[in-house]
Amino acid sequence: MAFKSILKIEKLGLFVSFVFYAVIGIVFLAAIPLTDLPPHVGIIGILSLITAYGLMRKRVWTIWLVIMLFFIATTFSAITLYSFFGKDILYDISITAYLVLTWIFTAYIATKRKTLES
Repeated sequence: MAFKSILKIEKLGLFVSFVFYAVIGIVFLAAIPLTDLPPHVGIIGILSLITAYGLMRKRVWTIWLVIMLFFIATTFSAITLYSFFGKDILYDISITAYLVLTWIFTAYIATKRKTLES
């Protein structure tokens, strides 16, 4: 595989991570006034938007926000699934997808942390 194609794949991965955190931030912030979600969901949304900015600018501190969001998202998703499992199948699927995608993007960014440092 050529060096240029490796760089393109790496940039694509960081771009997809950026999009994930940006979309999650917007969705969580938009969901607060529309649903009866607790206000701490807004904090997750704000942290996700800050993480998306850090990924876009390739800041070193982004890895710490990604790790924080990993633990916050895992706890939030586990408690939400435990509390509401079986009541709404679409909600269960979306929270599970959020949990799995958070794990995937955390693992990806942790492996690419040298890219953020340069």
